[in-house]
Amino acid sequence: MTKSELIERITGIIGKPKVLELSRILKAQQFALHDLIDTTFHPDKAVAFRAVWILENVFLTAPESYLPDLEYMISRIKEVKHPGCMRHYAKIIMHITDAKAPESLQLKLQEINFEPVVEQLFDWMINPRTKVAVKIFAAYALFNLKDSFPWVKEELTAQMEFLMRNGSAAIQAGGKKILKSL
Repeated sequence: MTKSELIERITGIIGKPKVLELSRILKAQQFALHDLIDTTFHPDKAVAFRAVWILENVFLTAPESYLPDLEYMISRIKEVKHPGCMRHYAKIIMHITDAKAPESLQLKLQEINFEPVVEQLFDWMINPRTKVAVKIFAAYALFNLKDSFPWVKEELTAQMEFLMRNGSAAIQAGGKKILKSL
């Protein structure tokens, strides 16, 4: 499947079953993750959202298979603008930085400059227009990165305390869990 065929297929997708089906097809065809990442930046928000949803499904089922594309994906994080795309990228970052992530993935991440990612995650948390799910996924990802960036612990604590002042139930629950773990 070419990149243009992918965009055409994505345009017709409605609902989770179709996303999962196309994810399986792309994985079976060994579709270039690089092209799927590029599609998550499509000007049509619906196409971009579905592409990043597929990216999450494809990437998180076997992240070790996509180590060569990991740095490229990470390098594009500052370009993510669509709220729906932010959610999936933050979720991907949360999972790949988790202590339970495969060792090969953890080793690859050590080779990548994660400073821009940390900055982006904090930007998403600070922005009042950012959706709650993005803030929570960003907070958990930052929690996972606290040992690699010692200053993150203090900043994350301050940000979570600020968000919890008037935050939603999800912010309250996530914030309590993160603060307790910090």
